[in-house]
Amino acid sequence: MSVNSEAAAPGSGGDQHDALDTQDAHGVETSAHAQNPLAPGLPEHRLRRTDIDPRAAKRAERQVSLLFAIGALTPIIFFIGYVYIPNDKLILIPLIGTTSASNLFLGLTMGLGLFCIGAGAIHWAKKLMPDVEEVAERHQIRGTDAERDLAVAQFNAGVESSGFGQYKLIRRTLIGALAATPLFAVPLLKDLGPMPATLLRYTIWAKGVRIVTDVSLAPIKPEDIPFGGLVSCVPANLAAVEKATGTLNARAKVPVVLVRLRPEEIRSQQGKNWDYQGILCYSKICTHVGCPTALYDQKSHHLLCPCHQSTFDLADSGHVVFGPAARSMPQLAITVDAEGYLVAQGDFTQPVGPSFWERG
Repeated sequence: MSVNSEAAAPGSGGDQHDALDTQDAHGVETSAHAQNPLAPGLPEHRLRRTDIDPRAAKRAERQVSLLFAIGALTPIIFFIGYVYIPNDKLILIPLIGTTSASNLFLGLTMGLGLFCIGAGAIHWAKKLMPDVEEVAERHQIRGTDAERDLAVAQFNAGVESSGFGQYKLIRRTLIGALAATPLFAVPLLKDLGPMPATLLRYTIWAKGVRIVTDVSLAPIKPEDIPFGGLVSCVPANLAAVEKATGTLNARAKVPVVLVRLRPEEIRSQQGKNWDYQGILCYSKICTHVGCPTALYDQKSHHLLCPCHQSTFDLADSGHVVFGPAARSMPQLAITVDAEGYLVAQGDFTQPVGPSFWERG
C-alpha cells in the first residue's frame, strides 16, 4: 500500500487535503476520497471476491443450494414428525422444563426450514447478485409507455443478472424448497378441528349455582350491592371445573357483572322477572370481539367496552347504543337460594361473547 500527499492547488483558500491511494487485495487501486458517480456520497464500488474468482462464486452457489435443499427437506421431516410423534409425549429440557415433544419437534423443523430459505436468499443476494448502488429519481406514480417498457426491460435484465437462469443448482433447489414449504401448513389444517358443535352456546352456569365475587369467591346477598353499584362475579363452581379440566376454558365465558337499579329505572329485560329486587346480571364479555367490560356509568346505566367503545344499556335489556357490537349483552336470570344468597336461575339463553358463523 502506498500513501501520497499532494498540496492543495493555489486559490483553494489554503486548505490541504491528503489523497490516500490504496490497493485492494486484488491489486485494484482505489481512493479513499473517490465517490460513486451513480450514487453520490457513497464510496466507489469495489468488486467482491465472487465477482472476480470463479471458484469463490461456485462455492457460494453450493452454499446457497445447500440452504435451499435443507429448506426443501425440513417440511417432509416436519410432516413425518407430525404423524408419528404422539401428542401426549413429553420430554424434559434442562433449564426450561417439561414440554410437548411434538410441539418442540414441529417448531424446530419449521423454524429451521424457513430460516434456511431466508438465509439462502440473503446469501445469494450478497454474494452472487449485482450489488452496484444506484439512484432512482422521484417521478410520478404512473410512468409513460416508454418508461413502462423500460421497466419491463430492466426487470428482465435483473432476472438475467441475478443468475436465476445461470445457476441451475440454485434455481432447482429454490423451486424445491418453495414447493415443499406449503407442507408445513397441511398437517396444521387438521388441528383446526373438530368443529366446536354446541360448546360455544353453553356455559357452566346452571340453576342454583351461586354468584360469587371474582378473585375472593365470596357469595353475595342482595343487601351487599348498593343502588348504582357494580360487582364483577363468577360462578361458585368455576374453581372446581378448572381443577377438573386443567384448563381455563370455562373462565372465558362465565364472568358477569351485577348492577343494582331502582325498579322504576328498569325499562326492559330479556326475560320476565330475571332481576331480583332491581339487581340485574349481565355477561361481562363484549359481543363484539370478546373483551371484558366493566366501565359503568351510574347515571345512564351504560356499560362501556374499553377496546372499541361498544356501549350497552343495562336498563334496557343490554341493547347496544353505540359502537361496533352487533348483539345485546346476554342477561342471566337470577334469584336467591334458601340462605338468601344470589344464585342463577339457569344458563344464558344465548351464546356469550363474539358472534360466530354457526350461531344461526
